[in-house]
Amino acid sequence: MGDIVSLKLHRKRKERAAKEETAAENRVQFGRSKAEKTLTRKLNETAAKEIDSHKREE
Repeated sequence: MGDIVSLKLHRKRKERAAKEETAAENRVQFGRSKAEKTLTRKLNETAAKEIDSHKREE
């Protein structure tokens, strides 16, 4: 006969793994320092200004 498996424990382990995966994704997405966010914003602004300066007006 096979071993007795607790479905409750299996369900809880599965939920914990899913939460950990979500947490890892959030750390990547939102886990930047204020300096990194500011640098990214400034680079995006300068890139947008450069692109706008090359546009032709009709």
